[in-house]
Amino acid sequence: MNSSELLFFSVFVTLITGVLLLDLGVFDRRNHIIPFREALFWTLLWIGLSLGFYALLLTHGEWIHLGAKGTVADIQMLVQKYSHPVKIDGLNYEAALRVYKNNLALEYLTGYLIEKALSVDNIFVMVMIFYAFGVESRYYRRVLFWGILAAIVLRFIFIFTASAVIQQFAWVLYIFGALLIFTGIKMFITRNQKEKIDTTNHPVVKFASRYLPVYPIFVRHHFFIHKHNKLYITPLFIVLMVIEFSDLIFAVDSIPAIFAVTKDPYIVFFSNVFAILGLRALFFMVVNIIDIFRYLKTGLSVLLIFIGVKMLVHHWLKDIGFTTAHSLYVILAILGVSIAASLLFPEKKKKDLQV
Repeated sequence: MNSSELLFFSVFVTLITGVLLLDLGVFDRRNHIIPFREALFWTLLWIGLSLGFYALLLTHGEWIHLGAKGTVADIQMLVQKYSHPVKIDGLNYEAALRVYKNNLALEYLTGYLIEKALSVDNIFVMVMIFYAFGVESRYYRRVLFWGILAAIVLRFIFIFTASAVIQQFAWVLYIFGALLIFTGIKMFITRNQKEKIDTTNHPVVKFASRYLPVYPIFVRHHFFIHKHNKLYITPLFIVLMVIEFSDLIFAVDSIPAIFAVTKDPYIVFFSNVFAILGLRALFFMVVNIIDIFRYLKTGLSVLLIFIGVKMLVHHWLKDIGFTTAHSLYVILAILGVSIAASLLFPEKKKKDLQV
């Protein structure tokens, strides 16, 4: 990490931390059920901030790696290091920088879109976890806040570790590609199956019951409780652990998917963070219309298979001029078709048979 990367990353983390603290200290002082309109407002706000970051990369993307000054050779080094699908041979610095920034912003936007789309599937799992453990709706927001905070830390570790491995062992991309294809096929096969959460035999619950002091009942919004001179974790904290465990499994699919778009770990991390920050608001919006998108899982499975295939044949695609913009168009088409099909062909409600 050079000085420019350290400065940009530090400012980014500081701003995100400030937003999270503001959310916790000002907007989250009371436990309440988030209505659809409020969830829609916050969802649109986070999407707006995410698009604002896209605009920042489009105009000042060099701030991440190059700082205020650089050369064509510096840009060429970054293009080669992170395998950006652009050509800057023969261009002056201004023209080369424009091409580089445009591609960098597109990579971020594509990665953000992938993570946002796959997050919807993660929301389905979260809903099942809350229902299975009998968590009151007014406490969802608190659990999701701390879950998102932990997810950002885990993503940072995961993304930069994976990037270091990919830089040393490029063949790892083929493993990621095969994993995504397998996951996509499995998701397609099981798309209509009703998933269930076994609250008794879940590995996190079994681990907590065996190694941690667990209080037997929920204690309002508290994660911990001090009783009889001993500190206990409450069932609500176990729910938080289960959600974090599910997000870790989810990240095994979503993060490699973004590495199919860009090898730049900073862009992968930034796109992940903005998608995750809007996850809580998206949760409360989607939970109200969760039954509408009946073909979304089908679209997500096709999306994962496409990205997996792209990882397996990325050298060939680069040779034929398949760019980041092409990836974005394909992803938008897949998601657009699945959403349109869901709206045009809604699931018919079963009517009770009349005798």
